[in-house]
Amino acid sequence: MHKKSDLLSDLYNTDLFSSDPFKADDSVTVPMPTAYGEFLMTVVTDLQDGKEHIVLQMGVPERHLEKGTEKSAEKSSEKSTEQDAEPIIRIHSECATGDLFTSSRCDCGEQLDHSLKIIAAAGSGVLIYLRQEGRGIGLKNKLRAYQLQDQGLDTVDANVHLGLPIDSRSYALAATILTSLGIFRVRLLTNNPEKVQSLQEFGISVSRLPIQVAYQEHNLGYMKTKQSRLGHLIHL
Repeated sequence: MHKKSDLLSDLYNTDLFSSDPFKADDSVTVPMPTAYGEFLMTVVTDLQDGKEHIVLQMGVPERHLEKGTEKSAEKSSEKSTEQDAEPIIRIHSECATGDLFTSSRCDCGEQLDHSLKIIAAAGSGVLIYLRQEGRGIGLKNKLRAYQLQDQGLDTVDANVHLGLPIDSRSYALAATILTSLGIFRVRLLTNNPEKVQSLQEFGISVSRLPIQVAYQEHNLGYMKTKQSRLGHLIHL
């Protein structure tokens, strides 16, 4: 039997991703050294569509009891300390153009980079990388939408013109992953109120951490649309 580090053993002992949407037997975890620091990378398979999703975990994020199970003797003076201990979480939807090729059409790559730096600076946290490219429409359709954007439509109207949903992403998988890790309260790196609301609907307590990145010439229109039509809390 191969020896695992204490941290790796601890993660294995949590029965990670044993919930119904995932094939627990298919999940694989390995140490993953990166430019940002040492992570554990776990790949899990969604039973519903066969997609593989990635979880990067640094350190052992603070775990909290489910709502209603906290000790009633908890003092109010401890609340701020507990909030500081809530793990930093980033739920990042796949963006091949931005994440892999640093495209200037969006801010996805910069958000991913910034999130990993924040987690590394904190010394612990979790990044969940969901395979839902192009707000759920897929890479080929995203490029079709880009063609329409080059003709003057914004990111919302381009999807509508193609008969595609504006945003079909789901965060149910992310909620399952967090609860499988024993995490029920988080500090979430996001500018998207819908992401916050979605996790809250799944019973996770969320405090939002803004993630501000600089806009560029090529993505200013996109960023303005995210702000004005998709409700993202960004400053331009």
